[in-house]
Amino acid sequence: MRAQVIARAAAVSTITRQNVPLELEEGEMPMNTYNNKKPFTGRVKSVERIVGPKATGETCNIVIETDGKIPFWEGQSYGVIPPGTKVNSRGKEVPHGVRLYSIASSRYGDSFDGKTTTLCVRRATYWDPEMGKDDPAKKGICSNFLCDAAPGTEITMTGPTGKILLMPEDPNAVLICVATGTGIAPFRSFWRRCFFENVPNYKFSGLFWVFMGVANSDAKLYDDEMQQVAATFPAQFRLDYALSR
Repeated sequence: MRAQVIARAAAVSTITRQNVPLELEEGEMPMNTYNNKKPFTGRVKSVERIVGPKATGETCNIVIETDGKIPFWEGQSYGVIPPGTKVNSRGKEVPHGVRLYSIASSRYGDSFDGKTTTLCVRRATYWDPEMGKDDPAKKGICSNFLCDAAPGTEITMTGPTGKILLMPEDPNAVLICVATGTGIAPFRSFWRRCFFENVPNYKFSGLFWVFMGVANSDAKLYDDEMQQVAATFPAQFRLDYALSR
């Protein structure tokens, strides 16, 4: 099922662009500031389930306090090292490896102050038909750690990394963003920069078109924000959903 979304301004709140600390516009793109031998420690600020009850699985919006000490650009990723250890192929107990997550906020974070970052994480589980329930031995270690985290939980992080999926420098470019599920994360960082923030040296004047694939309406991610963008900037934003069920 394909559904084109046209927001009605009367039913959706509009956006007032927020001022941001412009020092984050300066300098070169950050790259691998921290690694698994020298990681950064952030703290969970909030964890929010962002899908409805009929969604196929659970996805959470996770805001992490960084105090601005691990800056990034839109389109980059962070690594997360979950706590605990595993036994490797040689029978040796070693720390868990790095898991990469695309960053779902702009460089200024959801609070517009550059002090936080956001991850969009789907809880990885495995349904065992013989057991008739989820098998806890086969659940995703890092995704479950993040989705279960309470405010104040320390998060061991690496990065940022990635220089392929960056925004074009031309503010008049056409951005066509195609994603399924949590693949929407980097594109959220794009539309936050384009439409939610007052950045004097970057004024987006192009067209932003999102194609989003999800299982059903309850599995839509960040639909409230996209409806706000469509209501405030109808000439610059388009949204098409593909529902598979």
